[in-house]
Amino acid sequence: MYVGLEEPDKSEVLADEAGDGPTPDRRARVMMLDMASGAATDAIVSLTDATVLGVENVDAEVGQLPILDAEFEIVAEFLAGEPQWNDALRKRGVDPTKTVAVPLSAGTYDNPNEAGRRIIRSFAFVQDHEKDLPWAHPVDGLCAYVDIINREIVDLVDYRIFDVPAESGNFDTPEVAGPPLEGLKPIEITQPEGPSFTVDGEHIEWTNWSLDISYDQREGLILRKLTYQGRDVMYRASINEMVVPYGDPSPNRYWQNYFDTGEYVFGPYANELTLGCDCLGEIYYFDATLADEQGSPRTISNAVCMHEEDYGTLWKHTDIFTGMSEVRRQRRLVISFFTTVGNYDYGFYWYLYLDGTIELEAKLTGIAFTAAYPEEGSDYQSLVAPGLGLPYHQHLFSTRLDMAVDGVRNAVEEVEAARVPMGEGNPWGNAFTVAKTRIGSEADGARGANAATGRTWHILNTEKTGRMGHHPAYALHAEQTPTLLADPASSIAGRAAFTTKQLWVTRYDAKERYAAGDFVNQSAMGGGLPAYQSADRSLDGEDIVVWHTFGLTHFPRTEDWPIMPTDYAGFTLKPYNFSDASPVMNVPPTTAKHCHGHGS
Repeated sequence: MYVGLEEPDKSEVLADEAGDGPTPDRRARVMMLDMASGAATDAIVSLTDATVLGVENVDAEVGQLPILDAEFEIVAEFLAGEPQWNDALRKRGVDPTKTVAVPLSAGTYDNPNEAGRRIIRSFAFVQDHEKDLPWAHPVDGLCAYVDIINREIVDLVDYRIFDVPAESGNFDTPEVAGPPLEGLKPIEITQPEGPSFTVDGEHIEWTNWSLDISYDQREGLILRKLTYQGRDVMYRASINEMVVPYGDPSPNRYWQNYFDTGEYVFGPYANELTLGCDCLGEIYYFDATLADEQGSPRTISNAVCMHEEDYGTLWKHTDIFTGMSEVRRQRRLVISFFTTVGNYDYGFYWYLYLDGTIELEAKLTGIAFTAAYPEEGSDYQSLVAPGLGLPYHQHLFSTRLDMAVDGVRNAVEEVEAARVPMGEGNPWGNAFTVAKTRIGSEADGARGANAATGRTWHILNTEKTGRMGHHPAYALHAEQTPTLLADPASSIAGRAAFTTKQLWVTRYDAKERYAAGDFVNQSAMGGGLPAYQSADRSLDGEDIVVWHTFGLTHFPRTEDWPIMPTDYAGFTLKPYNFSDASPVMNVPPTTAKHCHGHGS
């Protein structure tokens, strides 16, 4: 299921680089599933010594390994020959040979006959021909609960018969999409002297930035050892988890809550970016080599794309006294990848800016998950085509930010605007100030955003100060979007507790890599971040990790069907008293030949 780097402790790596310790042993973590018995093992292997250091059995009561592609194939083949399933399809007037099974992760519920079993739940969709997109034709009111190891249906939910929506969703055909849009002229982005970045293996240099990148089977793109102006900012950054909880309580879909990293492991689904225009300009591609499901290496060509792009005005001033008029252009380095998980396509774009800002933007597109829309209407779906509904849902991501602002002795302050009451010291009532609260320990380390006060979180170095006496910091700016909307007592709230707060702060531990825990598939409640924080370790002046939850809530519209225009979610990290003065005063002006237009 997984082969990846078992990363050494940060302290060992830093000691080795400083010449104060030995080179850490290079190790791999290997997760394997016995398809015959269901036995799951989690092994650590030394690549340095070619030895197995340990093997543990995965406890099914804690959670199970992610789902293999091979298991999805087995479910489809099994259901195709299952009389109970085929009879339910025929009862709806559906030809079983013209359907596709859509197997999905099961979640964790107190359903009879499921304890200790490896469960996959499956819907059916009609596919009229091999080029037909089946998402337009859900066979609703029906769901099979399959024990994948024993190859048996443990339950068949058949609670209602809906008409199968007939209208085509084939947006790649003129019949659905209409004639090509006319009048768009080509946009060409050129860099005649080449890009401003340099690449040496996995190491990247760009203006004041330096970093390494890597690619993991579970997390996808990882940024490592980011420095700005030669100073440490962050040791490691990645998307470590994401979940898509649906809000339709129908008997056959109440369980729809997909962890696209922990249950499906989205790294291997990265798109090869050789075709189309995923990136534009002077592009550098990185390949990703992963293990396939037999443990053999498989290379995804052009999995990661890197390029520069203009980003408008960096700074500008026209002075009324001196007559000076100056403007500088902002630009950013873009490092990105796109992965397709079932019906949705996700792009993750890391942006590094000239002024030291870091930004992550998730781009969401593809095909929204479909259902048959009830004749009586629904409080939990949007009607987008005749008989076709799109259930309400959320996309919630966790990014793990292993911070190292000017070193590893960091702390987090919650910073927000504060009104000052009218009275002594504020007789005219115009005053306002800033309130700062230091997060002392993990007991206080789960925090919510607050748009009313403009709340941000400053990750600061507690040992160093700049010219004006400030502690150098990076400020995390969260988007003000809803956290998990499911009831706090729900299964998904317990399994995906990271979605209930925008910020979690923990003491660094190399083994704590995933916000929902190591084994998310059919997991127990309370794993991941709540378990990590239960130790109540000190966070003031320590080596800390910041976990940020962000995302969006999707109440679909007709414009989202049959292909969804890209929607966006993300966050920003901005330097705050990190530099002693503006770090972009020395950016040169753009030459005139690049600022001309028609008629100039």
